[in-house]
Amino acid sequence: MTRNELLDLYFMDARAKLIDLAAFLDRVDRGTGDADFRLAAFCEAMKELAGDQPTRAKEVLVSLSDPTSDPIEKSPGKGAVGAWPGKAN
Repeated sequence: MTRNELLDLYFMDARAKLIDLAAFLDRVDRGTGDADFRLAAFCEAMKELAGDQPTRAKEVLVSLSDPTSDPIEKSPGKGAVGAWPGKAN
């Protein structure tokens, strides 16, 4: 497909998602208390969107993922939180 065909097909959906992200960040900014690691991870992942390579989706996913390969002994919670709280060595 051409770029214009892709824009015709997907632009309005992407526009809506972008506005949703802006609204989410506005709500977080208006919230009280300190944010945890997820906000920092989210903001770092958004930096990947400014790139010009066609691997942005992969880079965003990798930036939010646990880069370690060693299993942990016990899960710290019941479910996934969507971002990795640690730092890779």
